[in-house]
Amino acid sequence: MKMISLEEAKSLGVETAYHLMDNGEKRFRLINNNGSSYIRTVGSEKGAWQNSHYHQALKELYVVQQGWIAYAELDEQNQYSLRILKKDDSVMVPPLRPHNIYMSSLAVTHVIKFGGNREIKPDWFASPQLDLLTKHISEIDLLTSKG
Repeated sequence: MKMISLEEAKSLGVETAYHLMDNGEKRFRLINNNGSSYIRTVGSEKGAWQNSHYHQALKELYVVQQGWIAYAELDEQNQYSLRILKKDDSVMVPPLRPHNIYMSSLAVTHVIKFGGNREIKPDWFASPQLDLLTKHISEIDLLTSKG
């Protein structure tokens, strides 16, 4: 086995990026220049909502490794739904589906983004409508109404 250098990976269209998000999450990304990516997300010390969004072409697969998350979405008929996903649960999000995630304290998820279009960069679009429906919901409310 031989290590691939960061320079060689970049020449093949693959890069890494690590971010501390405003909500305290840590995201570790492996990004391909075709728009696909893998993201390991570690929740903050205190649970928090992400930002509601959708993708025009990308599909996303969320897998919960540790803890739990709340998954909210607006479907094709603009109907709101919310559910709790626990360890080993997953959800597939199709393109054009507004969604948001609440990460419980120190939860760990794996997200695979795929099927995108290189012409749409970045393929991330805010959904203020879904933020209005989710951002005010506390962890206690999530646990008592859905637990």
